[in-house]
Amino acid sequence: MEVKDQLQRKIFLPKTPKRIISLVPSQTELLVDLGMEENLVGITKFCVHPKYLRKVKTIVGGTKQVTLEKIKALKPDIILCNKEENTKEMVEKLEEVAPVHVSDIVKIEDAFELMNQYGKIFHKEALVETMVNSVRKKIAALQEQLKDKPVRKVAYFIWKKPLMVTGKDTFINELLKLNKFENVFAESRYPETSLKELKAKNPDLLLLSSEPFPFEEKHKKYFSDLNVEIKLVDGEYFSWYGSRLIKAMDYFKTLSL
Repeated sequence: MEVKDQLQRKIFLPKTPKRIISLVPSQTELLVDLGMEENLVGITKFCVHPKYLRKVKTIVGGTKQVTLEKIKALKPDIILCNKEENTKEMVEKLEEVAPVHVSDIVKIEDAFELMNQYGKIFHKEALVETMVNSVRKKIAALQEQLKDKPVRKVAYFIWKKPLMVTGKDTFINELLKLNKFENVFAESRYPETSLKELKAKNPDLLLLSSEPFPFEEKHKKYFSDLNVEIKLVDGEYFSWYGSRLIKAMDYFKTLSL
């Protein structure tokens, strides 16, 4: 079977992959929800859903660095990566071990495309179709709920030192737009900023994410001089794609923003 990944790279698979290494937490969760937990032989230390998974699967490293010998020993049929989470150099080395599928997610439709690609690769087409349809229905319900909500200007923070936010051309930004938020940082993907610049941009709301930096209630006081509303949000619902989108839409419906 010959397939293309989301970078339009051709991948040849002599058979349906049975031994899978996933180097992307959200894609690991997607595979489990597609009933493929038994096929997962290797994951990263950041693959935290389901919570028990790291206790029963081989951890091969993180998303930026892996132990190549561990991966070779697992004899994978396919290795699943992501353009943003993993490095080009990593992918090139992994291709010497097994076929590598690379995802590239910016828009919600990209997430659906990835699900459909996995459906084809792992022969889970019917389950993927059900999953995608469920997400689409939940998106429609969220849009109906928010149709009369005014657009609010926001800044979405992902790091403390240096102070970093999410900008344009990111999956997070797409989900912000879905929630009728206008991102005041639209110049680049993950810009560094300052309190002075933030004040000049005059957002209505600051969203402090739980990941990758774990913002907590105590961090709100850092922004107190700005006199703006501040909200802690669950970063997994704003950045994880795949099956997580089902829960994300329910989470968004409960946000009082």
